[in-house]
Amino acid sequence: MTVDTVGRFERALEGLEVGLERVAAADASERIERIVELPAVGAPLPFDGVSLPDAVTTAPTTADLQAARTGVTPVGFAIAEYGTVAIESTADGAEPIALYPERHVAVVAESDVVPNLSAGFDRLADGFDAGRDSVVFATGRSATADMGDLVHGVHGPGDVHVILLEDR
Repeated sequence: MTVDTVGRFERALEGLEVGLERVAAADASERIERIVELPAVGAPLPFDGVSLPDAVTTAPTTADLQAARTGVTPVGFAIAEYGTVAIESTADGAEPIALYPERHVAVVAESDVVPNLSAGFDRLADGFDAGRDSVVFATGRSATADMGDLVHGVHGPGDVHVILLEDR
């Protein structure tokens, strides 16, 4: 991973209308709290010194997911070439937490941004070897032109923010 890889990721997100904040881990919890709209659900964050706001439900029921305005999840890795984040399936349900609420806050370590799809497949192979066998690739807000004009935010979150941890 190089600075250019992170810059490429940042530029790709701009084109997708995805918010990005590059922060030190020590500042990430505060930034997440400012972005979250309540009610909110989240998956535990595996980064030292980074935590979810107290108001975020970490063991959501179906009703919690339906009511949530924001979902906060860790991201296994990101692909700079496409501005894509890989949301790995976890026992605590990171996939629905990322996809059901109107706003998704994805938290990823700078060291987990890979340059291209080939490097992403390498990361997937490592995960599959470790028993993680499901991942959702999310590239900004959803878009469809099935019924005519291009429309954004039809399904999945209509508002996406990435918190990029610079020192992880």
